[in-house]
Amino acid sequence: MSSNIEESWQEIRSALRNRVGESTYGLWLAPLRCVGLDGDTLLLEGPPEVSAWATARYAAALREAAAAVLGASVGVSVEATGAARQVRSGPLRTAAHHGGGGEPNPKYTFEQFVIGKSNRLAHAAALAVAELPTQAYNPLFIYGSPGLGKTHLLHAIGNYVRSFGGGLSVRYATAEEFTNAFIAALASRSTESFKARFRGVDVLLLDDVQFIERKARSEEEMFHTFNSLYDAGSQLVVTSDRLPGDLAGIEERLRERFASGLVTDIERPDRATRVAILRKRAAFDGLAVDDAALEVIADSVTTNIRALEGALIRIVAVASLERRILDAGLVTEVLARQGLAPAVAHGATVAAVQNAVAGHFALSTAALLSRSRDPRSTWARQVAMYMARELTDHSLPHIGREFGGRDHTTVLHACRRVAARIAVDAAALADIAALTNHFAR
Repeated sequence: MSSNIEESWQEIRSALRNRVGESTYGLWLAPLRCVGLDGDTLLLEGPPEVSAWATARYAAALREAAAAVLGASVGVSVEATGAARQVRSGPLRTAAHHGGGGEPNPKYTFEQFVIGKSNRLAHAAALAVAELPTQAYNPLFIYGSPGLGKTHLLHAIGNYVRSFGGGLSVRYATAEEFTNAFIAALASRSTESFKARFRGVDVLLLDDVQFIERKARSEEEMFHTFNSLYDAGSQLVVTSDRLPGDLAGIEERLRERFASGLVTDIERPDRATRVAILRKRAAFDGLAVDDAALEVIADSVTTNIRALEGALIRIVAVASLERRILDAGLVTEVLARQGLAPAVAHGATVAAVQNAVAGHFALSTAALLSRSRDPRSTWARQVAMYMARELTDHSLPHIGREFGGRDHTTVLHACRRVAARIAVDAAALADIAALTNHFAR
């Protein structure tokens, strides 16, 4: 296969990841291999079970990704390994524009977004911006950990504006795509074309802006792009994994621009929202899964939506490949193989967690909640915040208030510190395991 074909296939693979998510892509689409191009048909091959499932479930996503790179007339054929035809090996047609993002993904709409208390404000703000660009919140800055739905809301805004915005133009891009497109424009001396793509739109949707930290040239260009769009009356929506003020690697003037409109967060979904997300995903994929099985998944996978959907995909794959009934028993078995078990103590309170952690570390509750920076007290406090987040459905701000009026960034910092430490420190992991077992009794 020629280098041009390989380059185009890599672009298609990237588009597929954006459309179906990393978990789905890794399980069902990553094993596919490009054989070549036969007329207007892109020929792919893969293991028999993968090829059959990809054809049945992801034919539309494959066509859309191929069309985005090769043009609207292209088709896709998926064959089992060894069955694909031998075809000529020549350069594939490429899309008119490379880099810098572009169209929102039609898969992500407001209708497909599951609303819960963890994301209600972010959803309402995104919908308001979509309905009245520049008149509601400009800019809108949405932050939260990966996999919680920030990108979904960005695409939903773009799709809504395209459908009901009276012809307003929209561009979606990740900060990485913005940076790469800018670097390419500098290298090819085509910065005017770059500016036209990013400054000549009515709505700019910029994802994962933390990527530009410590990239001075990209920050400078983004600052000028921001000002140009704002002065022209265009709408900006930005996402990040942190608050604007916590993006220490980005210069202050750009952080101030990000914070000048509405800043809202998305937190981890509570149990009811997790079950609703799984129901909607199962309905979207046409899967017959009973509520008992979905509830086991929701109880076992609590980190983010991406992990939740990835677990469902793995379970469906096992049920299909092993020809078993997809019930709660199979779900429990498959999740156990992954080291996952249903979370415990849905009724746990922050106060109960504080008392248990204080007792475990032989501290008083007052010492746990104090402002002491003694290493033992600090570690216990961080563990208590981490356990409160794991064992209750309370938001970070609520947990912070229960810990002597601390803000949500302090709780988030504590959770990250504990997660990092238990990954390398056996004693720390033992602390968490002992406390988890305490609540399981």
